[in-house]
Amino acid sequence: MTRKLMMASLILAQGWIAASAQSTGNGLYTEAQAKRGEATYTTACASCHGTDMTGDGQTPSLTGKDFDLQWNDQPLSDLFERIHATMPADNPGSLKPAEVADVIAFILSKSKAPAGTTDLPADMAALKQLKYVAPKP
Repeated sequence: MTRKLMMASLILAQGWIAASAQSTGNGLYTEAQAKRGEATYTTACASCHGTDMTGDGQTPSLTGKDFDLQWNDQPLSDLFERIHATMPADNPGSLKPAEVADVIAFILSKSKAPAGTTDLPADMAALKQLKYVAPKP
């Protein structure tokens, strides 16, 4: 195989791998990141969304059927932007981008999305390429 052909094959293979890693079923966060997210969630989110993430009245659930219906097939950038711009309700925009990504990792872990080997990015362009896919019952 020529060097050019080998390089083309490698590029195609990398593109296929990237295309297949576009949803939450492909391990988009690490367990360590979810743990960091749990700590941030506990201090910044649990007072409204509850320790069990089910919400209360006007506060939406961050897990389960309602969450899945709202966010299924949506880019993670939308969830990131919502959290970053409007949360916590008593101090909107106070979470750093890395903290928001960590909280999303925690949400994904509670949604039974598998962990992977790299942290979920805090970059909007990268998050636009990643979709939330509700787990199958």
